[in-house]
Amino acid sequence: MRVLLATRNQGKVDELRQILAEAAPHVELVGLDAVESYPDTPETELTFAGNALLKARDGARRTGLATIADDSGLAVDALNGMPGVLSARWAGRAKDDAANNALLLDQLADVPDGLRGGKFVCAAAMVWPDGRELVVHGEMPGTVGRGPKGEGGFGYDPLFTPEGHDRTSAELTAAEKNAISHRGKAFRELAAKI
Repeated sequence: MRVLLATRNQGKVDELRQILAEAAPHVELVGLDAVESYPDTPETELTFAGNALLKARDGARRTGLATIADDSGLAVDALNGMPGVLSARWAGRAKDDAANNALLLDQLADVPDGLRGGKFVCAAAMVWPDGRELVVHGEMPGTVGRGPKGEGGFGYDPLFTPEGHDRTSAELTAAEKNAISHRGKAFRELAAKI
């Protein structure tokens, strides 16, 4: 079964290929580089599920392939769940990980360690060309540190220590992270339903 993953983020493509290779080996996952180019789908919804569905619907309509898309981000308790759906654009429109991390650290500078909790959230949607739709969710709770640690992952991974661990997401191996991540949980559930 050939399925499109509607993202241009190579980190997500690599991560989700690994997850789906284990959970759904019959699925051939291709990224946007493998199909005729089309404009990015604007993320105009106020929820992770809404944005994931927008992107999956657009991919299925434009390519005729069953399409998976996700929207994910970091919800920080002390910031009332923000940056949330704005995670990739928190410091502006450029999707600059370093700027997003710097702004988040600045906003949490006076927040005590015991109140720096949060969670990574993922909504994963799959839309088939015949109009069927499926949305699943995954979460990874943890805490936001005071500075970046680790070279792996992407986004806020260097700042986030998952619950029950003493290393940031960026310090975990890909296999360790996939086993507990919000995206890993959502995509394993999705893969089981494909």
